[in-house]
Amino acid sequence: MILIRALALSTSLILTFSLQAASVWKVSNGQHSLFIGGTMHVLTPKDYPLAKEYDLAFNASDKVIFETDMHAVSTPEFTQKMMSLMMYNDGTTINNVLQPETYQALAIHLSSRQIPMQAFASYKPNLLSITLTFIELKAMGYTREGVDLFFSKMANAQEKEQGWLETPDEQLAFLANLGGGDPNAMIEYTLKDINNMPEMFGQLHSTWLAGDMLGMEQVGITPFKDDYPQIYQDLLVTRNNNWVPKIIEMLNDKPIEFILVGALHLSGPDSVLATLKASGYKIEKL
Repeated sequence: MILIRALALSTSLILTFSLQAASVWKVSNGQHSLFIGGTMHVLTPKDYPLAKEYDLAFNASDKVIFETDMHAVSTPEFTQKMMSLMMYNDGTTINNVLQPETYQALAIHLSSRQIPMQAFASYKPNLLSITLTFIELKAMGYTREGVDLFFSKMANAQEKEQGWLETPDEQLAFLANLGGGDPNAMIEYTLKDINNMPEMFGQLHSTWLAGDMLGMEQVGITPFKDDYPQIYQDLLVTRNNNWVPKIIEMLNDKPIEFILVGALHLSGPDSVLATLKASGYKIEKL
């Protein structure tokens, strides 16, 4: 779920509700079907109520499937575990890890936001990227819960069964290893996207509202894949490939599932939808 493009997904062109077309699809194999919805992990107050297609899929489903266990990742225990994995505990600080020019760019950015460098000195680059992203999103008005948490709460209230595609520990492992062995690329990527965030998120937000996966590919997937192929591989492709066999299993069982994943997982040539379609499954947009 995390990093500027894939973490929040996410205002310049806010479409009115009457013009929305949701990012929700029905997938079937001739005998069984399920629903897949693209999510943003944080939203603005204007995004609610969600498009009716999300409610249609939720109400038609027996079980809601998320990227991971929404309850577990919201606990203090998970937060503590994440921080222990994604912070330096041996006296190392971020200036020991980054190249001088990357560190200077980071220092300039933090100074422009009136944030002391010392506040993040012990953060590893992946946690620092996540933190900087959410600081920026909050400043832009992304203060509401995302689609995932919204429907997790609704499922709890209605006692609807929930499941997930990867365990919290598996998701944490992806986050902890994000960026591989190039911490500079991670920070450079984040700072570059923060500078472009209002325009980029406006476009991503609009394509999500319209259910326009081609537009999302052009805005979010193509530049991501070209500029940072390893992060793209780790964050999207590997996880998509892990999820597809599990989704196929769901297409062969009796319950009807509503699967909710970050919208970038549904866009582009390596997406979940593209892989399912290439495997012969019928994809219909609601």
